[in-house]
Amino acid sequence: MKKRGRILRAIFRGIARVQESFEIHIGPIHARGAPAILVGVTGIVAAYGVAAMLARSAERLPETLHEARGLSESLRGARPPLNP
Repeated sequence: MKKRGRILRAIFRGIARVQESFEIHIGPIHARGAPAILVGVTGIVAAYGVAAMLARSAERLPETLHEARGLSESLRGARPPLNP
């Protein structure tokens, strides 16, 4: 039983060292320790969600991009060429 306790303490000590040394700097956001780990996990989950959404709506993507381009042009004030 003592050996098991020593092993667990060693594992938790290692996890604590990794947690303290984990740092993320993204523009004005600086995180260290547990918050940095949470930011990293959140980024991974968000990327997975975006990839899943794109995979589900792949056949509609060209139409959506065309509409988004048209919306951005209309917001900028660019006028589309008139059809003859």
